[in-house]
Amino acid sequence: MLQRTDAEDTAQQQPPLANVCQQNYGAPQDPVEPAGLRSASHVTGSSLGKAEVSCGSRRRWAELVPESSWSPAVGASKMKVKMLSRNPDNYVRETKLDLQRVPRNYDPTLHPFEVPREYVRALNATKLERVFAKPFLASLDGHRDGVNCLAKHPKNLATVLSGACDGEVRIWNLTQRNCIRTVQAHEGFVRGICTRFCGTSFFTVGDDKTVKQWKMDGPGYGEEEEPLHTILGKTVYTGIDHHWKEAVFATCGQQVDIWDEQRTNPICSMTWGFDSISSVKFNPVETFLLGSCASDRNIVLYDMRQATPLKKVILDMRTNTICWNPMEAFIFTAANEDYNLYTFDMRALDTPVMVHMDHVSAVLDVDYSPTGKEFVSASFDKSIRIFPVDKSRSREVYHTKRMQHVICVKWTSDSKYIMCGSDEMNIRLWKANASEKLGVLTSREKAAKDYNQKLKEKFQHYPHIKRIARHRHLPKSIYSQIQEQRIMKEARRRKEVNRIKHSKPGSVPIVSEKKKHIVAVVK
Repeated sequence: MLQRTDAEDTAQQQPPLANVCQQNYGAPQDPVEPAGLRSASHVTGSSLGKAEVSCGSRRRWAELVPESSWSPAVGASKMKVKMLSRNPDNYVRETKLDLQRVPRNYDPTLHPFEVPREYVRALNATKLERVFAKPFLASLDGHRDGVNCLAKHPKNLATVLSGACDGEVRIWNLTQRNCIRTVQAHEGFVRGICTRFCGTSFFTVGDDKTVKQWKMDGPGYGEEEEPLHTILGKTVYTGIDHHWKEAVFATCGQQVDIWDEQRTNPICSMTWGFDSISSVKFNPVETFLLGSCASDRNIVLYDMRQATPLKKVILDMRTNTICWNPMEAFIFTAANEDYNLYTFDMRALDTPVMVHMDHVSAVLDVDYSPTGKEFVSASFDKSIRIFPVDKSRSREVYHTKRMQHVICVKWTSDSKYIMCGSDEMNIRLWKANASEKLGVLTSREKAAKDYNQKLKEKFQHYPHIKRIARHRHLPKSIYSQIQEQRIMKEARRRKEVNRIKHSKPGSVPIVSEKKKHIVAVVK
């Protein structure tokens, strides 16, 4: 019987290289350049010398080194294999409370319907915003006459002061929504009220020609309610405002007076003209600047350091009050009797920065948001409106069936709420964002809110979304007046176009809407 040698056994056990390739990859391969490895999906057996390691979407080529038993004389067989490997950290939750991680590929070619899907989401978000738009929060009643002025506490968000037409001043707690203190401050109207910058006291002026300073905290047990200081003037004071950083305040009436808190005579008096001044306001940024509006249609700017007026602008109709932008030192907005509001840059008063048109009656008060991006206006047409600073039309209008002429309005220091006082003796509290959810939001709610907001901004100019977002229900009186004013405005525009058309070219100047209402600027 023939016996095999060890070399013959080894040769029989090891198949040729072509057979190996045929068994593993289905076709004989060239040992130098194996073609089957270009499309291989997996590798089995002990023939793997080095395997691929990859994380996420990164793929690296691995080399397959032949068994050490293969002879180098046959040729070094190197093969490249594309392998898939996933890192568990990318899709496994750390705890059971976490959300399942879903891997996403943001390649736009893989999501051809992304824009239509986002459009539907933006449409639904806009509709839900109008569904949940319930801005009215509370009504603070207790005054026995119309509310004439409001003031905010500089240090406490929940404290608000109000003055009525019967001389009564009330201090309210907005958290509890009740009155915590009542002061009979004046005989007749309370014309103005302001708080000291530190919040320890407040000042009032009234028809009884007096300026009174009161403690913010009520009297102790057994003590009577008396003012800290009383200044008796010669004329009726119609407004008051306190300096933002110093113990100085300003009053207005026949003239603008600057007072020191410790003196009974004004430091200086400034006047420009002979008509009474209805409002005076300190600039919150450049605190030495003041602005006032008078009944002779003037808006006058003063510098307290020079004790002289700087410049004034004359409008078509009387300005009721002004308010400075808290974030931009040179910008202020004036509430006018011609149903409009005018935003001015004090460096160029000949042209307003923006004319805000939406009210259908005289605008009586205006106040800025702490962000300086928006302001709220109160009107004789029984509504309040919220305007963006850079837009001519309001983004929101608030009204109720019982609310009458709105005399005063304030925006709270946290930029979330609006207060207004009206003729029917109530102070109303509103949300600055009508559909905003109050209370603590979870992280998922915040993310959904931000996502919906971005979607609405992205598709805001699409006709269907724009129509839903702009629509507001208005009282019949306001709606009919809007239609009437629209007809009148169109008639004036048509008349102006006809006059230009049938006149000699250049004889009739074309005046922009911004410059139509400015009469003159005097320096």
